[in-house]
Amino acid sequence: MPLSSGSTPWWRSFLRLALANIIANLMVPLAGLVDTAFLGHLGDIHHLGGVALATTIFNVVYWAFGFLRMGTTGLTAQAMGRQQPEETLLILFRHGIIALGLGVGLLILQVPIRNWGFALLGAEADLKLAGYAFYQARIWDAPAVLLNLVVVGWCLGLEKGRGVILLSLVGNGSNIALNYLFIRQWGWASAGAGLATALSQYLMLVAGLGIIARVVGRQPLAAWLPQLWQGEKLREILSLNRDILIRTTVLILSFALFTRISASLGSLVLAANTLLLQVVTLSAYFIDGIAFATESFAGRCHGTGDRQGLGGLLRLGGVASLLMGLGFATVFMGFPQALFGLLTSHPEVLTQVRSLRGWLMPVLGWGAIAYLLDGFFLGLTASTILRNGTVLAAVLGFFPLALAAQAIASVHLLWLALTALMAGRALTLAAALPRWLSTRPERGIN
Repeated sequence: MPLSSGSTPWWRSFLRLALANIIANLMVPLAGLVDTAFLGHLGDIHHLGGVALATTIFNVVYWAFGFLRMGTTGLTAQAMGRQQPEETLLILFRHGIIALGLGVGLLILQVPIRNWGFALLGAEADLKLAGYAFYQARIWDAPAVLLNLVVVGWCLGLEKGRGVILLSLVGNGSNIALNYLFIRQWGWASAGAGLATALSQYLMLVAGLGIIARVVGRQPLAAWLPQLWQGEKLREILSLNRDILIRTTVLILSFALFTRISASLGSLVLAANTLLLQVVTLSAYFIDGIAFATESFAGRCHGTGDRQGLGGLLRLGGVASLLMGLGFATVFMGFPQALFGLLTSHPEVLTQVRSLRGWLMPVLGWGAIAYLLDGFFLGLTASTILRNGTVLAAVLGFFPLALAAQAIASVHLLWLALTALMAGRALTLAAALPRWLSTRPERGIN
């Protein structure tokens, strides 16, 4: 249905969904802080470092499969706009089958992934031992993690903000409770942290299955389940997921190179850049809430051909995202001692942060636009635009500047490279907007 229909103004529904997404997003760092506190109060500090190393491996691997959520949201929202409830369930099950297969594949490849991951990160023997214990306990959550990505994406596509919050509460809340039990009460240390995370993912999946069961109700599944294997639909999904995977991989490589070059410039630069990136990450939790809502509503507009709705959606989402990004930059630039002082007590690191904090404004300003347009085009399932925009921004902007920064040992040039990555993504995506706003959006994957 068009955005303008219904008794509730669409912008109120949009803001409610955005707020629900932000609340759900904020549960993630909160749970991480609690986990860190449990491990950080153990007698041996190597448990904290080992878990941090193993978590880096999981973050990279699972982030690469983010296409499962992104692709599910856009297609589901479009089917909702076309008022095709059976198609929304088919999209859920198709992506679910893919997620389950990939999760089982990760279980089969768990040993080489572990060995390659820790070899690339490098670590002392006691850190590696603790990291191995966490990894071996947590790797068994791979099928649940990937299936949860699909379920969350499906809830977003259906604009079920309460469902997204419920899943986040169950997943992160149970993780905190189980960490307390396994680490604090039973003394299982790193292995307990891994097992707590794994079990919490399966509890989250159970909650997701409950949401799905309520939607399915008593619909005659046997009548339409054979449509799962339609070749054209499967090819569309694979094409969409391939493009999003390429986009995500480029972003992973870019941020990994940023961290690697930061380390090559010295421990002081690495520490300061890490703190500044924490601000970028924190702001992303808020901006992504708006981007996810934009993704859902853009998909619905695409399904109905409501180009007027797309324009209004861009204006509201764009203003909200930009205000959010620039607001974060202004606050952290204006009070660096007070805010960054909460994260470190080293005066030399704080001095370095103060000299670099000005980069938050262009990075978060351009980043806010890039995140918002990412959500917009994900909702339209315009995967080639997303892929090409990210690749161009990285190849023509980020990588040359980052390598030059390493060659001349310039941390400011390195931040210019990150700015170029954000600006390049925003500008290339913005250049594609006229096609979608001036003509009736074409249905299907572009």
